[in-house]
Amino acid sequence: MLFAIGAVAMRGAGCTYNDIVDREIDAKVARTRTRPLPSGQISLKGAMVFLAAQCLVGLAVLLCLNPFSIWLGFAVIPIVALYPFVKRISHWPQAVLGLAFNWGALMGWAAVTGRLDWAPVILYVGAIAWTIGYDTIYAHQDREDDA
Repeated sequence: MLFAIGAVAMRGAGCTYNDIVDREIDAKVARTRTRPLPSGQISLKGAMVFLAAQCLVGLAVLLCLNPFSIWLGFAVIPIVALYPFVKRISHWPQAVLGLAFNWGALMGWAAVTGRLDWAPVILYVGAIAWTIGYDTIYAHQDREDDA
């Protein structure tokens, strides 16, 4: 149950953060201009309060885990923070997205065992490859706007 709550909260927090960072770009893209921030349905302040609430839920879950898992949970923050900006400088932001989105494979193992082994690392690498594949397909929807 902790992982279900944590996954929903932190996936949502990552998406909220991405939408905050990308709000001006999203306003110029047909597929994203109707999102809550660029369309004006929610204010920047409202989005930031929502992000803080999501992060607090995630933190509450994280602090219920073992010390190694807590450290591992904090270790993903730079990757998540970097993702929206990588889209501006790289043709492979999907790789960074994969690193961030699939961190749960490592977290789940660490929460149960208190360490990492090869099995979760292999799962993590495979999930990153899967994310690169599906997000590349997804990104093609915006080719005209990107040009």
